[in-house]
Amino acid sequence: MTLASSPAARHRRLNDALPHIIPFTDVTEVWFWTMQAHKALLEGARVRAGQALLPRPCEPGDILKVVERLYRQGRLRHEHVQVLARYGRQMLAPERDRAQETADWLLWQEALGRMEPILRDKGIIL
Repeated sequence: MTLASSPAARHRRLNDALPHIIPFTDVTEVWFWTMQAHKALLEGARVRAGQALLPRPCEPGDILKVVERLYRQGRLRHEHVQVLARYGRQMLAPERDRAQETADWLLWQEALGRMEPILRDKGIIL
């Protein structure tokens, strides 16, 4: 696959054609956005395409599908998903320097690290 036909190149062309689309800066921002949207849906919010204040290159369900795919492939374990969900609900990442969060921080870093290249290739993060 040439660089011009790579998924990232295709998404860059799409984002160039649609300059109002705003990619995320990193995986943490994507994850918290996803969890915030998921919480709103559970609380009864109605989501309509094109109505966001900041137009994004994906829908929250797209991110959940990435996590699900990584889990099914065995690249994320149940513990990774639990940590993502727990800290995502709190909208805070675990802290490496807090003794009770060290193990969670390692799982968090592993999970985000496995999600990052996929989201970058899709043009979801910069």
